[in-house]
Amino acid sequence: MKKITSIALLILFLLSFTAQAAVTIRYYNKDSKNWKFDVKIAGSSKSVEFGSSRTSTVTIQGGAEKAEIETECGWITVEDDDTIEIKDGCITIK
Repeated sequence: MKKITSIALLILFLLSFTAQAAVTIRYYNKDSKNWKFDVKIAGSSKSVEFGSSRTSTVTIQGGAEKAEIETECGWITVEDDDTIEIKDGCITIK
């Protein structure tokens, strides 16, 4: 019984660690337009919105520390704690 309890606690710990994984990025949107991009993270599809003409932070919830964002210039891979710049619908990592 003690072995089963230990295994169950270990599984719960691992699941809670995975559930907390996310990609947080700081961005500067030079465009005077809000951008809404499609995102793929840990096999899931989501969308993320970047407000116009501002510097801010956005968190993409998922089970990974990397995400792929589809922009006007194609797909770009971002990692947790990246800083990006948006101009003309394209993202560059700073």
